[in-house]
Amino acid sequence: MDENPYGDPDDPSRHDPSYDERPPLVHTHVQHNIPRDAQLMGFDRNTEEGALIALAGSLSAAKPSHKLVAWVLLLAFSLPLLMTLWDELF
Repeated sequence: MDENPYGDPDDPSRHDPSYDERPPLVHTHVQHNIPRDAQLMGFDRNTEEGALIALAGSLSAAKPSHKLVAWVLLLAFSLPLLMTLWDELF
């Protein structure tokens, strides 16, 4: 009986030479400090929004330097909004 030199006919690598069996990189790293719902939306440390979520999730309230970073982040995101409101209202 002849052996098929290309393997199983149902094997995807037989039909597509660029087929790669390795999982994508976004699924191989650990996603600490990112909530499950954010992970389901596709956020991880490789996206801008996911990096901010991971940063905020890794802050500890017990460390004074982390509290300072949290206040700086709060100001960085709220100050433009407050300045816009001030400009529109007054």
